Amino acid sequence: MLTCQGMTAKNTKTPAAGSARRARSDGERSRAAILREAARLATVDGLDGLSLAHLANAVGMSKSGLFAHFRSKQELQLATVEAASAIFDEQVIEPAGEAQPGVARLRAYVEGFLRHVEEGVFPGGCFFVSAVSELDSHPGPVRDGAMAFSQRWFRLLAEEVAAGQASGELDPAADPRQIAFELHAYMALGNIQFVATANPSALDRVRRAVENRLATLAPHAGKKRGQLNRHTA
Repeated sequence: MLTCQGMTAKNTKTPAAGSARRARSDGERSRAAILREAARLATVDGLDGLSLAHLANAVGMSKSGLFAHFRSKQELQLATVEAASAIFDEQVIEPAGEAQPGVARLRAYVEGFLRHVEEGVFPGGCFFVSAVSELDSHPGPVRDGAMAFSQRWFRLLAEEVAAGQASGELDPAADPRQIAFELHAYMALGNIQFVATANPSALDRVRRAVENRLATLAPHAGKKRGQLNRHTA
């Protein structure tokens, strides 16, 4: 039989547990909002220009309140890189995962990248194009974190090139990593030009460049070039 004493004990624990969960949830939401703003600022001012004082002013908090979340500038920078990685996953990588492996998913990766730049997810364009460019000559944990994500992005592109080769969509003699490098180079340059000019034509040029490069990798492209060479010889 449940006694009044047992009921009282049970009831006194539940509100406390609920309050703790709400506090954690509120703290996590607050941290996520802070880091999203930090990532936005970093694409304009750079990760090195990111400071607790500047960020506190941007999010309307006291510096001491922000210090409760991040104990140092480097901790803030590392958390910002991690948050930007999660945003890129959500905006670009995960939606593309619904496409068929190979050329279709490769195109979806490219389009997702361009769309997140065009929609201004970050005011300074792709976070990782900005971060790697800024930190290329500054070794340390922050650069390592940014580079690790960039290398993962390259691997994903190369894997879809390889999948396209396996399915017969792309020339099996091509080097997947080289193709991934070239496609990303198009995207990075389009990103830089779009941020500088706000002209969507920069991103349209990327789309055309990608399609032209994929066309040269179609299995029949080599045969057509060979036929053309024989006719013109």
